[in-house]
Amino acid sequence: MATLKADADRRKGERGQAIVELALTLPLLLLVLLGIFDFGLMFQRFEVVANGAREAARVAVLPDYTVGQAQTHATMYLQSGGVNGATVNCAPDTLTLSTTPAKTVDVMRCVVTYTHQHLFVGQIMSLFGGSLGSTQLRANSTMRKES
Repeated sequence: MATLKADADRRKGERGQAIVELALTLPLLLLVLLGIFDFGLMFQRFEVVANGAREAARVAVLPDYTVGQAQTHATMYLQSGGVNGATVNCAPDTLTLSTTPAKTVDVMRCVVTYTHQHLFVGQIMSLFGGSLGSTQLRANSTMRKES
């Protein structure tokens, strides 16, 4: 009987322990969970940016299309993928192949850049004294021009 009373007295002293532990660990747990979500969203947007650069280069190398049409096509692709405000730049270029004899090939280089705004991580990291507001996503694609 005396041990039961001693156990009850000891538990009374630990009454607020769970709340204190929760208050200490919850911000860190939220940072990890929402960071996973934020990173997944950023990775999805990077995939759309990379595919947008590939789409722009694919259209730009076709004989009946202009650079402006390729950039418009890529912009529409990016918007349909949820990436608004990205910049698409395409420009013709030449590559010199190291063959014997050396050959030059006409190519189109398309670069897509997008600034990803972090939804959750930046605000939670400010609680810990850090900052992470945005990340620059950039992808480029080079394709040989069709005859």
